[in-house]
Amino acid sequence: MSPLWPETYIAVLGPRSVGLFRCRDRQWLGSTAFDIVGGLSWPSAVAALETLLAGRKPERAMLKVLLASHYTRFCLVPWSEAINTPEELAGYARLCFEDIYGTLGEGWNLSLAPEAAGQPRLAAAMPEELLTQLRSLAKASGLRLASVQPYLVAAFNRYRAALSMDDFLFLVAEPGRGSLLLARDGRWATVRSVTLDESDVALNDLIAREGELRGLEQGAPAAFFLHAPGRTGQFATDVARLDSVLPDGQYQDPLHAMAMTVS
Repeated sequence: MSPLWPETYIAVLGPRSVGLFRCRDRQWLGSTAFDIVGGLSWPSAVAALETLLAGRKPERAMLKVLLASHYTRFCLVPWSEAINTPEELAGYARLCFEDIYGTLGEGWNLSLAPEAAGQPRLAAAMPEELLTQLRSLAKASGLRLASVQPYLVAAFNRYRAALSMDDFLFLVAEPGRGSLLLARDGRWATVRSVTLDESDVALNDLIAREGELRGLEQGAPAAFFLHAPGRTGQFATDVARLDSVLPDGQYQDPLHAMAMTVS
């Protein structure tokens, strides 16, 4: 790390609270809850993050931001030989999103994961104004905004070595949502995010439904992996658990566990 930027902080934006983690000493600096105003949660989330940063005054540091799936929309962009330029790809991706979510308008920032020719791409859309406000907040706080990443993508990158097979289902149970990535024959087959109650019963029900769907598929079922930061419940025995362990061996704030996963 450059001596000009000796610190790195990870901010986690959840649907109802925001947390802050310092990487140098792996210190959880706490979280703060917020109320949703006007139907949009991200303005209140940014304001809560501003309060956390002001209390710590982490000047001359890098800031990495993790966004819960609450703030992100996902889709798969099929391969098309008719796409020849980045501009055409961006327009094609936007059409794929609009097939699922309706008209996006210009207020969404789209990003696509790199894939080999012939492969579908995983794509994410985040509110452009949210990204703008995060850049402004980082600048005002004396921080360099190093990245803003959907947590689903960050968790997949963290555990991709454990998923090094052609067929798998990766379920991420975040506060308020369950997000799923399905790979078949070494290529993306499905990405979706659903509302998920934070009880263990609700998560077990979702696991059971996905297990039933896998049982209806032709051929060998995909291996099932679960990442459930902050949860300590017991889940189906045929599901492999992928989680980071907190320093004291106990899960606490799920946002803390999410930060630990990628730190």
